[in-house]
Amino acid sequence: MTLFIIPSGDPDRKKTDRTYAQIAILGTVPAIMVAAPAVGFFAGRWADGRLHTEPFLTILGVMLGFAAAGKEIYNMVKRAQALDKDNDSN
Repeated sequence: MTLFIIPSGDPDRKKTDRTYAQIAILGTVPAIMVAAPAVGFFAGRWADGRLHTEPFLTILGVMLGFAAAGKEIYNMVKRAQALDKDNDSN
């Protein structure tokens, strides 16, 4: 097995690392858009079963899941923009 070692002072490597970091950050968006409302749905459904309030808590859980997903995606886009801004300044 061969190991390729790139010096840490290489500016192309830093640019490539930032690009991969942006791809990783923005690549999680679809997972968040699915996972957060799903968690809200199942939590609301469980609470509805316990409190006999169907379908109100399920709907509330899904809405809170979408709100949480939106907030997290907003934060991720800001992180990706910060990496891009840092990338442009170097």
